[in-house]
Amino acid sequence: MKTYNTACPRNCYSTCSFKVVVENNTIKRIEPQPLNKATPEGTCLKGLSYIERVHSKDRILYPLQKLNGEFVRISWDEALTTISNKLATYKEKFGTHSVLYYAASGMSGLLNEVSTNFWKLYGGVTTVYGNLCWPAGLEATRLTLGENKHNLPWDLENAKLIVLWGKNPAESNIHQMVYIEKAQRNGTKLIVIDPRRTPSTERADMLLQPIPGTDGLLALAVAKIIIENNKHNNVFIENHVQGFEEYKEAVNEINIEKASMLCGIPVYLIQKLAEYIGGTDAMTLIPGYGMQRYSNGGQTIRCLLSLSVITGNIGKKGACWHYANLQSYIFDSIKEPESYYPSNENDKPNRRSISTARLGSEMSNTKNPKLKMVWVERGNPIAQNPDSKGIINAFKELDFVVVVEQFMTDTAREADIILPAKSMFEQSDIIGSYWNPYIQLKQKVIEPPGDVLPETDIYYYLSHKLMFPQEEINKHIPKPSDDAIDNWLEKKLSKYNGLSLEQLKKGPILAIGNEEIAFDNKTFKTPSGKIELFSIAAKEKWGVSELPTYDILKESPSINKGRFPLFLMSPVTKNRIHSQFGNLDCIKMIDPNPIVSMSPIDAEQRSIVDGDQVRVFNNRGEIKITVKFDYSIRPGNVVIYNGYWNSEGGSPNLLSEGRETDMGHGAAFHDNTVEVEKILNK
Repeated sequence: MKTYNTACPRNCYSTCSFKVVVENNTIKRIEPQPLNKATPEGTCLKGLSYIERVHSKDRILYPLQKLNGEFVRISWDEALTTISNKLATYKEKFGTHSVLYYAASGMSGLLNEVSTNFWKLYGGVTTVYGNLCWPAGLEATRLTLGENKHNLPWDLENAKLIVLWGKNPAESNIHQMVYIEKAQRNGTKLIVIDPRRTPSTERADMLLQPIPGTDGLLALAVAKIIIENNKHNNVFIENHVQGFEEYKEAVNEINIEKASMLCGIPVYLIQKLAEYIGGTDAMTLIPGYGMQRYSNGGQTIRCLLSLSVITGNIGKKGACWHYANLQSYIFDSIKEPESYYPSNENDKPNRRSISTARLGSEMSNTKNPKLKMVWVERGNPIAQNPDSKGIINAFKELDFVVVVEQFMTDTAREADIILPAKSMFEQSDIIGSYWNPYIQLKQKVIEPPGDVLPETDIYYYLSHKLMFPQEEINKHIPKPSDDAIDNWLEKKLSKYNGLSLEQLKKGPILAIGNEEIAFDNKTFKTPSGKIELFSIAAKEKWGVSELPTYDILKESPSINKGRFPLFLMSPVTKNRIHSQFGNLDCIKMIDPNPIVSMSPIDAEQRSIVDGDQVRVFNNRGEIKITVKFDYSIRPGNVVIYNGYWNSEGGSPNLLSEGRETDMGHGAAFHDNTVEVEKILNK
């Protein structure tokens, strides 16, 4: 047996380091890697399930082509010849922008750059802009603080107050919960704000359950009370904050009683929250990503962030805005969220003309030229993007669909050709993290099974089929060999002193220039050089107020006037990373079927009992699903977890609209209301 150091490349906070024990090209064990101070205790359930995932009986191991509605095995030469002929034809007849290249965040790494290189060599394609995950919050933070970074994970032990606002780290960021519990043993108070009572609330000193989409108003009401009671940090504000007087004047207009009614939080609890936040000089506020997936998401995050600003809880031990830490993104010339935004000059020869939040409708409506083909990799847009039905229709309108995938996902089922994708263990790559501060090597530890090829190899062979100039291929796409990949990665590392593959093979390395306490020098990369509560750029770029404001959702029960009276929440589950892992047997043992969780109060009004089959619906679609009573959910809300596939019968995106957030070109998944009714047996 041989042991390797590696790291998880999934779209997850932790980006866990771990050890892999291999024998006879088979992964035998996954063990903790204590050298990563952020994740020393090992992986979550999903990380442990990699043993099944990589060796799964259901894994796609050969190129497949759909013939007469069924997938049949074909050779790589057949697959690449068919694809290259299609690409050549579309380029000649319609232009290269008749091809859509869609890539998501299913596996991170520097080698993903090779995909973009290939499509540029092709002559440029249509691509998407925006991001499904977190851009409204990133942009709100960038507008306010100038960049996205936070104190390192272990600094949480220095906090005197931790506020989890819409985040459930006990399931979505388990290593963070370790530091929260250590802090609590030192006397730190924990407040959780969430419409659900999650596992993270079980050790909380206070739980508030606001009406979804009203978090910004709750934050502004708290700010008003803090300022009225002179609990804001005047010295910090005078030295480091722009726009406080305008902000103070605006929050003064808030009626606390009305805010209480709209948020569904009693006045005395709003006052208590203000006492906590205004009464500590070491507060870490940790917002989740769910709140910024509403149509008012960016402004909501600005409202929450303002609480850290006015109390001076930025740039010191135990005190920070803990949203995203991009300090390990040292290889990015343009950091997120700006890298998501379309640019007329920088995007050429590609054309980023389709919003990922409105993927289905914009695919169908794209003209000059009309789309003929889509290539999908590292993503499952039919299940994961809003408006599943619209995306399915858009895919069916295309002439040709190629999907690079490990399993028969909803998107793979719509393909004309499926190309088998590598697992994380079958090619080396380098990854960062948006939570911990390390650069890590994801090592190749086994050979791919069957006829699986890494995506870099696919592009190399396809480049030759399309007869790209050999000189350009050599420059932009590594040859199909481990040595070529190592050389390509080593060249990337050579620009940074102290980074090499040999060092990374031994374990994670702290990113160069990393700040343990973010903004401790009180330097802010904003136009004014200060924290900007009043942001001219917010209005000029996004058309929102210069100040943090509470804006009513585009869709809510009050707007629907009772037709769809329930908020549909679609949070993440500990059992999946978005639409990955849920198909594995070891996960299905504990999460076998999609369910809709519902308050018994709402269920009783509809004559629904626990375990009934129900119809969850709105004017966009319906899901037939089993109901499970959950006494911890605020009445007026139902929950269907993010990540269920349509083929399982439970993707909440069958009910969502393709709608952007107020800033950042994010996806407003959560502006969705529904009704639930019992399915009567005939």
